[in-house]
Amino acid sequence: MLWAGQPRRGVVFRSSDVFLIPFSLMWGGFAIFWEASVLSQGRTDGREAPLFFSLWGIPFVLMGLYLIFGRFIVDALQRENSYYGVTDRRVMIVTGLFGERPSLDLATLICTITGLARHKVKSLDLRTLTDISMMERADGRGTITFGPQVPYSSFAGTGWPGWNRFASPSFDPIEHVKSVYEQIRGAQRKAS
Repeated sequence: MLWAGQPRRGVVFRSSDVFLIPFSLMWGGFAIFWEASVLSQGRTDGREAPLFFSLWGIPFVLMGLYLIFGRFIVDALQRENSYYGVTDRRVMIVTGLFGERPSLDLATLICTITGLARHKVKSLDLRTLTDISMMERADGRGTITFGPQVPYSSFAGTGWPGWNRFASPSFDPIEHVKSVYEQIRGAQRKAS
């Protein structure tokens, strides 16, 4: 084992949030306004809204709340339970939310429903990796991506279910990214 680590913990804002935060606030705000208007209609004019209208807004409100808050919680939980490793021959990425006993809370329920709770192991042979790229921030943190950059990959770490399938495997975001990148490249030269 040449290096082992974990991604940064806590809430992480990504470049895609420049678009997603205003969008989520508009979506969630409108959905909450719609649902509140429908539910309060009976109080103002004495006639209650049809049941269909009362139920129609609930999925949109839930999606809005997930976009505003939930995706940050899911992303943080997923990163907290992700582990990275580099050996002299392989790069390994282990993800998944649960150890031996999952806790029973709302975040865990959401992660179970969205499929983020499964343990996944990705092992990449250094000899066959042709494209390894690094993106470093000013504070020394960054991302190492294994494979080609694909369209929409900037949305992969947003916690939205299904977006991870668009991204190449990566160490995201890690401390001292340049040092880890150089270790990987050195191990790759020796493995060839």
